[in-house]
Amino acid sequence: MDTNFWLAAPLIHELKIHESTFMNTCEFEIHIDGQWRECCTIEIDKPALGGTGASRITYDSEFVHNYKNSPASLRIPVSRNSTHLDRWPSFLFDLIPQGKGRKYLLGELNLQDGPSADWQLLCAGAINPIGRLRVRESARFYEVHPERQDELTKRGFKLQDILERKDEFLENIFGHNMLTAGTTGLQGVAPKFMLTLGKDDLFYLDGAIPDAHAKKHYLVKLSRGRDPSDLKILKNEAAFMRTTKALGLAVDELPEWHADMLFIPRFDRLVTESGIERRHQESGASLVGQIGFDQRPSQNDLLAAIRLHVTDKTAATIEFIKRDVLNLAMGNTDNHARNTAVQIVNGRVQLTPLFDFAPMNLDKEGIARALRWKRGKTEITNWADVLASLELDPDELATVTDALRIFGSKIEGLSDVMAEQGVDSDIIGARYYAIQNQINQLKELRR
Repeated sequence: MDTNFWLAAPLIHELKIHESTFMNTCEFEIHIDGQWRECCTIEIDKPALGGTGASRITYDSEFVHNYKNSPASLRIPVSRNSTHLDRWPSFLFDLIPQGKGRKYLLGELNLQDGPSADWQLLCAGAINPIGRLRVRESARFYEVHPERQDELTKRGFKLQDILERKDEFLENIFGHNMLTAGTTGLQGVAPKFMLTLGKDDLFYLDGAIPDAHAKKHYLVKLSRGRDPSDLKILKNEAAFMRTTKALGLAVDELPEWHADMLFIPRFDRLVTESGIERRHQESGASLVGQIGFDQRPSQNDLLAAIRLHVTDKTAATIEFIKRDVLNLAMGNTDNHARNTAVQIVNGRVQLTPLFDFAPMNLDKEGIARALRWKRGKTEITNWADVLASLELDPDELATVTDALRIFGSKIEGLSDVMAEQGVDSDIIGARYYAIQNQINQLKELRR
């Protein structure tokens, strides 16, 4: 990295940075034991090629000695030897800004959108991502950015100020702190920002207060657009999550619906007596080796990639399939590979709690299921055929089959549970036949 850039950066008019500013190497840091530590270096051959160019990842020697079980990616174990790839490491695409955060940074860096911009967006925007990784260069970029110096970024807000969209809050989030509390660290289309609830019970833009003063962390989601269906989807996301928790799926703290905003407690951060624990989180897209944002692996490939890394393969398989049963029954069509992830908790690799589960079939853009179950290139839609297509030994297959048949009996009351948890009645009515189809298929499963 050209250190002269960081000295000159405050003088660059509106940070309109030429594409040659960011070099071919980025240094990654990982948050362990309460502090950011050097983790690894990634070098790429040709940034303009985007993710299809060759790369090399090298772990820091001290990191190798002290943190053998804390890889940057589960696909790339900690090693003393460099790993050479004909493409970028897939986990980088968990960190590259998308959505509104991407548009913001494209403007800041004066870049044209496209894969050729991904490297510079990574180096500037991976400041405060979900999980416990960040790019050192992005932290330096933020340190010299004008919004980092603004005292407004340190102000706390009452919940009512946020819900009423007070001018100062809006100015704070969209004018002064897009780099960290805004959406550069988050992916997806819906507007999102990150807030920290301080021990004084005021909300701060994420990163504005020290970890020691943090009480709880939230991802706050707004509706995708102004169409009434957008608000209906967001409102019912809270009720959908309550429904899945009532049915016994792996759900963390439930989201809180306030006015027209969804406050989602973050499960990649845990407030402990010794400080903030940032947990490793990695998307299914990364685990399956997806480069870019447009590829669509099959559900079979995604599950196989997850099973390679999780500690309890059978439990993860049952949970994964149950989630998809409810996707089909309840109308959550947005099942792309970044809406499934794993995390490391107390040394165990497991699926994260369920997230981004909503009636996306209502979206006016017509969101179809991104990932489907397949045998070869042929789509399969019956759960008996799906189970037969999985490479499970007979004992494990029997365990999974029994669990799903029991789940079929449990969701016989799904419509009632949805109603009890506040799902809109018209949504429940429209899902009647889809729910019955799932019930019938699961109850007919046999070893």
